[in-house]
Amino acid sequence: MRLLPRLAPLALALGALLAPASAPAFCGFYVARADNDLFNQASKVVLARHDGKTVITMVNDYQGALQEFALVVPVPSVLERGQIHVTENALVAHLDAYTAPRLVESFDEDPCRRYELQASAAPAAVPQSAGAAALGVSIEAEYAVGEYDIVILSAAQSEGLSAWLRQQGYRLPDGAEEVLAGYLAAGMKFFLAKVDLAEQSKLGFSYLRPLQVAFESADFMLPLRLGMLNATGPQELLVFLLTRAGRVEAANYRTLEIPSDLELPLFVEDEFGAFYRATFDALVARESMRAVFLEYAWDMGWCDPCAADPLSFDELRELGAFWILDQIETGDPTPRPVTPDVFVTRLHLRYDSDSFPDDLRFRETENRSNFQGRYVLRHPWRGPPRCQAARDYLSSSPQRFEEEAQNLARLTRWPIEQIRRKMEAGGQSFAPVATAPDARQWWQKLWQD
Repeated sequence: MRLLPRLAPLALALGALLAPASAPAFCGFYVARADNDLFNQASKVVLARHDGKTVITMVNDYQGALQEFALVVPVPSVLERGQIHVTENALVAHLDAYTAPRLVESFDEDPCRRYELQASAAPAAVPQSAGAAALGVSIEAEYAVGEYDIVILSAAQSEGLSAWLRQQGYRLPDGAEEVLAGYLAAGMKFFLAKVDLAEQSKLGFSYLRPLQVAFESADFMLPLRLGMLNATGPQELLVFLLTRAGRVEAANYRTLEIPSDLELPLFVEDEFGAFYRATFDALVARESMRAVFLEYAWDMGWCDPCAADPLSFDELRELGAFWILDQIETGDPTPRPVTPDVFVTRLHLRYDSDSFPDDLRFRETENRSNFQGRYVLRHPWRGPPRCQAARDYLSSSPQRFEEEAQNLARLTRWPIEQIRRKMEAGGQSFAPVATAPDARQWWQKLWQD
């Protein structure tokens, strides 16, 4: 029985492209990060953009028989072979790790000290139907790129394009013709990718590597509508944006910063994945799934604290940051600059056709203020109350623990009594601390024999 190819969920989820003050430094240990693996069926896309030039990197999260895989992407023009590239998953995984919300910890020192310290931390032919022209479909270009066979299409009308795709064995979701018509009306072409199984086997890869395309367009957007046609529920998307001026935000939806820099109970260290997943679920529910959330915005090259090493110049170039090429000219005896001219924005959204009825449009801002999703575990000091400052510290601890419990309950909507029980079990007691006054004579406090 012949297996019919289907449009990959990632391809449809993403569609494609149509084209200040610093945060206070935190001296602490990095504990954990909340990365994309926390969210089911989450897709990742990287956009490098400057001066109307865009490079998009699409990570394929397709699961199934590779002969059924197909990627259909609207693009603003017919792409040349050199505008299409295949890269490695590790690059995007590194960027994900570098920008992920993170958990850090600090340690209270002896309150009796006069100062406090914080511990830190050649193209192959692709068989096509002879009836393409009769359906108003033109095959503008064909390329072999790594393990992918690429076809660039144009069409006179969506019915003909749909008929041609079905003729080639693709299963189109209901409503595809209407959405395709919108892109055709905008003068878009279509980028179609399939897996060459023989070439993939020869190359030795057991997974689909990310596809990259480079083009010029005045539009800065992701067409989400195409991806929602065959969706069985809300979709999760992480967008990493590499730009030059500053933060990127959604132009046609609200962009909100996630809550950050809050102190949490110590037991969260062992439940950070569940914590951040619940926190993001609560944010999405609060905004009725109608907002884009900022998880990270920072100049590349430094972070505080770092959840992973910054990306190298070569990694940024591979991801499309073409404007740094003059910083890494080969043969230049001048050492490379310490910090590349790249600003990184990480946006996270959950969406469906009701909450995001329009394609996601972006705007680059001049805002270079740093932001990261950061949550703090503050370990209490456990020593004896040998001075008034220590007694005051210990007596105030239950109030502080209650504030941490309330922070966690507000973020996650977890039951407050359940949170308090876990804190008690972990040594964060809410019971009042009784400390006797210092009975020593004044001179006894001068010398410790």
